[in-house]
Amino acid sequence: MAKRSTKEQHITAVIYDRRGRVLSVGQNSYVKTHPYQAKLAERAGEPYKQYLHAEVHAIVKCADLSRAHRIFVSRWDSNGNPTLAAPCAICRSAIEAAGIKVVEHT
Repeated sequence: MAKRSTKEQHITAVIYDRRGRVLSVGQNSYVKTHPYQAKLAERAGEPYKQYLHAEVHAIVKCADLSRAHRIFVSRWDSNGNPTLAAPCAICRSAIEAAGIKVVEHT
């Protein structure tokens, strides 16, 4: 079993339509996974990154990806401070496949 970091990050991804309406919200998980997350991680050559990323969670929860225009990803450390939340290669491929045009992050 892989060793988990003791400094877990709180990452949230929000998908918006062109008018700025929220379509879905996803959060990272250090215990849950999803078949799509596992497939993307395997494809990226990083099968150990099977735990659910916020961006993938928001994408799989979105009821109508054809309306998805923008995704905003934020990361907060254990002290509540914002930190860099640029999507990883796995999440970038999921965002591209979902057809989301605008990516913003903290």
